[in-house]
Amino acid sequence: MKPDYERYVIKSFKHNGHIHRTWYENWLVPQQLLLPEHAAEQMLILINEQTLISEADGSQWTSKVPGVSFFIPGEWYNIVALLEEEGVRFYCNVASPPYQDATHHTITYIDYDLDVIRTADGEIVVVDEDEYAEHRRLYHYSSLVEHKVGQGLKKLLQRVQEARTPFEEHTAYHYYEEWKSMNG
Repeated sequence: MKPDYERYVIKSFKHNGHIHRTWYENWLVPQQLLLPEHAAEQMLILINEQTLISEADGSQWTSKVPGVSFFIPGEWYNIVALLEEEGVRFYCNVASPPYQDATHHTITYIDYDLDVIRTADGEIVVVDEDEYAEHRRLYHYSSLVEHKVGQGLKKLLQRVQEARTPFEEHTAYHYYEEWKSMNG
């Protein structure tokens, strides 16, 4: 019997509790299909392709490239592998640890604006530092939140610079192709 991929919604919020962005159709990789290194970290891995996305202002758009999202319980970041024509671009959000509501098939997190991008050619860039500074003042981040965000960024940068899992192109393609083969 083939394992079932469950449909999930991914919702990101801002620190003040307002919705930031929603991805409506994501497919959770079944536990038994996780690679051993991902199972060891209890990663939640989701795949999407041409999913509808809603922004906080109500605007909507459809993703243009397949994405493989990696959420690691307890970590203050998440990683999205975008399967683009020129290769895999990793877009990483510094964010609160994910919360999985299995009953409602939803994963939520708080987005703290700072992002790390690793391009297909290996360049690593930190973006949106000005947005983080603005929201830190606006939402009155506590010293604990600032510490967690700083530690999350540091751990994320170390992971991407060391090219530790899941920062391998073949891993993202593996999950995507396996999902495609099982779901047409």
